[in-house]
Amino acid sequence: MIATASLDENAKSAWCRQHGVFPSELDKWRRSAVAALDDPAGAQPSPKQIREDRKRIKTLERELHRKDKALAETAALLVLAKKLSAIYGEGADA
Repeated sequence: MIATASLDENAKSAWCRQHGVFPSELDKWRRSAVAALDDPAGAQPSPKQIREDRKRIKTLERELHRKDKALAETAALLVLAKKLSAIYGEGADA
């Protein structure tokens, strides 16, 4: 499409013949590309979508915080188990 934008009708027809494309297809592609670029509806999410996204983000952040706390607790328990093992010997594990 870009290659044919500056061509006149005769040159565009010759280009289409050379590349095996119909001029009508070229025009159709151009119209669909322009329509896709001009469509602002797809560019901005709706306010409802924004609210849902924020709610989802909050939920995920809460879940992440909960899992971080659980991981920290598990790490602390492992450190404590290692210290007990070092103090009382290997028999403390069983």
